[in-house]
Amino acid sequence: MGKRVKIQKTYKLYIDGKFPRTESGRYIKWESPKDGTVVNICRGSRKDFRNAMVAARKAVGGWSGKTAFNRSQILYRIAEMLEGRRDQFTEELMFQGSTKKQAETELDQSIDRLIYYAGWADKYQQIFSRVNPVSLPYFNFTIPEPTGVVAAFAPNDTSLLGLVSILAPIITGGNTMVVLASESKPISSVSFAEVLHTSDLPSGVVNIFTGQRDELLEHFSSHMDVNAMIYCGDNKAHIQMVESNAALNVKHAIIYSNEDWQKEDPYQILKTQEIKTTWHPIGV
Repeated sequence: MGKRVKIQKTYKLYIDGKFPRTESGRYIKWESPKDGTVVNICRGSRKDFRNAMVAARKAVGGWSGKTAFNRSQILYRIAEMLEGRRDQFTEELMFQGSTKKQAETELDQSIDRLIYYAGWADKYQQIFSRVNPVSLPYFNFTIPEPTGVVAAFAPNDTSLLGLVSILAPIITGGNTMVVLASESKPISSVSFAEVLHTSDLPSGVVNIFTGQRDELLEHFSSHMDVNAMIYCGDNKAHIQMVESNAALNVKHAIIYSNEDWQKEDPYQILKTQEIKTTWHPIGV
């Protein structure tokens, strides 16, 4: 009997709680800097993005309507599931070029980042809301509310921590999202979709893409149903395109050019929130 051939993992997209192959049939041959192993990564298309946007929009009402405590529980559950797959993610991070120590550090930071935002889920509205002083017989309240669907380009130089650092504050604030994983280090980002799939997160809340930045940026930033666009990187042409296309439907354009992803920041939740002010007569 011949030697058994190990099954090679197929790295797919994650759209609406499912793992489809790209509708275009195209793949990127990604090569590991560790040992030169070549794996096929789906090269997402415009049609794939449109499908993901439909799923994200459909999920907005259910996700934003959950209690803050329930969203906190789900974020904590994601961290638990990631903790339970330490060996897999350590191996994948090393496969993408990290040393064992670097891989373990990035994994620890990613788990801690999820716990951090789980703790903020039922607190940020109290902290960032306020009662405004007015001279009329009214109460005047300002509160943050979800903006809706966020399209995002994750940092390109980190596989897992950058993705988690972008994703966690967006969904903590009740938004749904479509995110393009790192083009240079996509493996752990794709596997993270499996963690989400088994962590009580409703379908469509997070949709994870792989593909080429240059091809997909126009589609991400110009789509008329996107409420906010996050771009991580310092490519001036890309930034100009994001800011220009944001004007098409007055979407938020959020640029992270030199962000330190080692740091935690609750104010990132506010980046994808709408600030709503309400007047209420006194005595009514």
